[in-house]
Amino acid sequence: MAKAEKTSLKLNFIMNAILTMSSFVFPLITFPYVSRVLLPTGTGKVSFATSLISYFSMFAQLGIPTYGIRACAKVRDDREELTRTAQELLIINLVMDLISYVVLGLCLLFVPRLQEDRTLYVVVSATILLTSIGMEWLYKALEQYTYITIRSIIFKFIALIAMFLLIHEQDDYVIYGAISILAASASNVFNFVNAHKYIDMKPVGNYNFKRHFKAVGVFFAMSCATTIYTHLDTVMLGFMKTDEDVGYYNAAVRVKSLLVSIVTSLGTVLLPRSSYYVEQGKIDEFKRITRKALNFVFILASPLMLYFILYAKEGIYFLSGTAYAGSIVPMQIIMPTLLLIGISNILGIQILVPLGREKIVLYSEVAGAVVDLILNAILIPSFASSGAAVGTVAAEFTVLLIQFMALRKEVAGVFSKISYWKILIGLALGTICSYWFVHFGLGSFLTLLVTACVFFAVYGLALLVTREKLTIEIFNQLMGKVIKKLRKRG
Repeated sequence: MAKAEKTSLKLNFIMNAILTMSSFVFPLITFPYVSRVLLPTGTGKVSFATSLISYFSMFAQLGIPTYGIRACAKVRDDREELTRTAQELLIINLVMDLISYVVLGLCLLFVPRLQEDRTLYVVVSATILLTSIGMEWLYKALEQYTYITIRSIIFKFIALIAMFLLIHEQDDYVIYGAISILAASASNVFNFVNAHKYIDMKPVGNYNFKRHFKAVGVFFAMSCATTIYTHLDTVMLGFMKTDEDVGYYNAAVRVKSLLVSIVTSLGTVLLPRSSYYVEQGKIDEFKRITRKALNFVFILASPLMLYFILYAKEGIYFLSGTAYAGSIVPMQIIMPTLLLIGISNILGIQILVPLGREKIVLYSEVAGAVVDLILNAILIPSFASSGAAVGTVAAEFTVLLIQFMALRKEVAGVFSKISYWKILIGLALGTICSYWFVHFGLGSFLTLLVTACVFFAVYGLALLVTREKLTIEIFNQLMGKVIKKLRKRG
């Protein structure tokens, strides 16, 4: 079969899961230290700056991070055409970078709210250029997840050491912002240098930028809608409330972001493979991986969502300290987005985009952004970070509802085959067996450790006992590998 088939989906999933988790595990490792040094005000300043700069980065990227995967995946077996496509998209990115920096410079000069921390915004804005030259979409289209993962983790480890060495007092929030950018984007320089292995770096000429504009326009609109309602809560909190309120909300969002990255890892890996199957007319294969992906999301997202609602207090106190008590309720409110985002990621990114129906994704995300804007404007003045959390949940539900209605004929059968009652039994048993440990006074860390082991072990065991199909399949595969290794050693 073609090269796309030779790359193991399982390996890609594992590597992408490690990659996406590392993007959030890094701040979660450092956050217990940083949050206690910088306090909610300091972390709130960096969170606000990061969210604000994300709008400029969104404009510069023009939706290419998603569109580029599909465009390059289609021509992955033709080096010359792949080179031309990649160079065209990179040039478009760099031109948009220049425009974004000009607009950002004007904002820093004339918007009073931004002038007090101008240095922080300039430092964080480095992510705009670094994201463009990283061409992550090229590597994902070629399914080079092992390379991406190793390179990224090395830089995150460097940043991890720098975080503990350089941040010692509350005024070090600018250094925190710089190290965060180092962890997230500095490795993109090596992406650019390494790209010659897959494309020619010498300009090939005969560029046809126009062929990308229509699709890029749609993906850009999708990116706008997504970025708006993803970061709108933080930006509106920053303008309408205080940096301290942003800090509370940021602590809750960090936990949610880590969990979302785990839930959506499979969908991210499947996008180039789904596009390839559709391009090759392999619709049965396309449907098969879609069914598994949706089942995977329900099995994984449901227990994560419930566990962190039940143990939000212990989670926040362990990660950030008692100074962040204001983060507990927002975290509990925002947890349902794990399931909502997980499902919409499959429906939108894995089904609608490969089928060329990305306009539906756009409409759903625009609707989500509008709902988020309205609810934030109403709720944030009275409920601060909790109001922002409600707006985010409502926005994600709106996105999912519209995408489901558009695909109801295609996916209704898939949803009907999910073993909801088996999942609910597992959740109920996991809750009953783990929750009484809260009353033992073990401290936040030990409580999380013990309850997590009990909750997820009981949940998984319940799925095995009730013979949930995907769980049994995964269990049998793992046991088969263990038996093979034992036989080899024997």
